[in-house]
Amino acid sequence: MKKTLFFIFAFCICQLMLAQEILPIRGLAIAVPDKENVDRFVKFIDKEFPPRKINTLVLRVDYKYQYRSHPELVTDGALSQEDVNKIVRVCQKHNIDLIPQINLLGHQSWHSELGMLLKVYPEFDETPGVQLPEKYEWPNEDGLYCKSYCPLHPEVHQVVFDLVDEIVAAFQADAFHAGMDEVFYIGHEECPRCNGRDKAELFAGELTKIRNHLALTNKKLWIWGDRLLDGKTTGLGMWEASMNNTHRAIDMIPKDIMICDWHYQRVDPTAAYFAIKGFDVVTSSWRKGAVAKEQMALMETLKKNSKEEIAQHLKGMVHTSWGSVSSFLDKFYAPLDVTLEDDAVCFRMLFGE
Repeated sequence: MKKTLFFIFAFCICQLMLAQEILPIRGLAIAVPDKENVDRFVKFIDKEFPPRKINTLVLRVDYKYQYRSHPELVTDGALSQEDVNKIVRVCQKHNIDLIPQINLLGHQSWHSELGMLLKVYPEFDETPGVQLPEKYEWPNEDGLYCKSYCPLHPEVHQVVFDLVDEIVAAFQADAFHAGMDEVFYIGHEECPRCNGRDKAELFAGELTKIRNHLALTNKKLWIWGDRLLDGKTTGLGMWEASMNNTHRAIDMIPKDIMICDWHYQRVDPTAAYFAIKGFDVVTSSWRKGAVAKEQMALMETLKKNSKEEIAQHLKGMVHTSWGSVSSFLDKFYAPLDVTLEDDAVCFRMLFGE
């Protein structure tokens, strides 16, 4: 009996090691919690990450931290360093890589509200003539989804890099996620600096500038990968890929950038494209459990059946949640209904214990 139990235990350990070897990154990308939910979030990490072998946490911080370098950008209810330390300690306890995120370049507004950067520094706006409507609708005459900052403004990086350096230090991180997704406003005709310039070169230039700054302290840059995919050739369109020619930047940027390749409706095999191009890549899921599990299976299949030169870049899965932490946790601990299209349900289906 003891021998039987021993062999069962050994088998389970071997299977676990094999799974981690095949896909070394198993992660969650989610918003930073509100102050009142920090302890609840820490408990969730402590209890739920280890049995699911989650080893990576991408936290969308943006301006919800009490920055000392630029207190004018801090939002109400921002986390203190003491709050952050609680998250850092539980991640260190379980060897979880903690990667803070600030949306750079794009996503500087949402619907009818400016983000803090452009609210405080309107001179950084790529499209100052585009006014945010009282009631946002898509599509619209201005092609407005989210505003961007001007990547060529001579003062923007002084502010942005102060924030990046501070947040990386605060979270004791070895990597930083810059977002960089869904950038529709770039090289705009209204911008006196960017007008007429190659959009791919502008995008590549901004990525390279951020990467080089992080490299000064041996930190790795993570981004979403959609702007590096050709939306027309692939048929992926303007959301999951680029229709304004930024995709050509893939051949202009350093190869040590980590790509989060997100597709939420289908199992598109674009992770293979990034790996062939020489980039480390993870696939990112969201709400559809069946799709997420197929994405995981595809990543495993690609890795097991590729030459080492390609397989080494296929890193795993980082699931995404786009609501609040409190909402995610409420749904996570509710009875599991696999028929629901929901980020917390999908997370449970993807990363079972």
